[in-house]
Amino acid sequence: QVQLVESGGGLVQAGGSLRLSCAASGRTFSSYAMGWFRQAPGKERESVAAINWGGSRTVYADSVKGRFTISRDNAKNTVYLQMDSLKPEDTAVYYCHADPSLAVRYWGQGTQVTVSS
Repeated sequence: QVQLVESGGGLVQAGGSLRLSCAASGRTFSSYAMGWFRQAPGKERESVAAINWGGSRTVYADSVKGRFTISRDNAKNTVYLQMDSLKPEDTAVYYCHADPSLAVRYWGQGTQVTVSS
């Protein structure tokens, strides 16, 4: 079992920045692919960014490319999402996930990000 705890959400004005963190339990964190999803009210959950186990490969949704950066620190069992140039449409609950394999995915409890115009 993997436990994920997100932090760093909050209220920010449009154009501002936030950094989300996701701390993971487990001895084999460094072998997991990790990522972030988000879900806005009335919308389906969507993938925002993902990173492979070593941090050498990243993938972003088109809507956040050039503004968000995903990274990880395997020594701290933590994955980050740096969010810059935030827009009101980025408002959502952001969820961290850990993928020990293609068939298994663990989720965090989510952290609220609200961007005011």
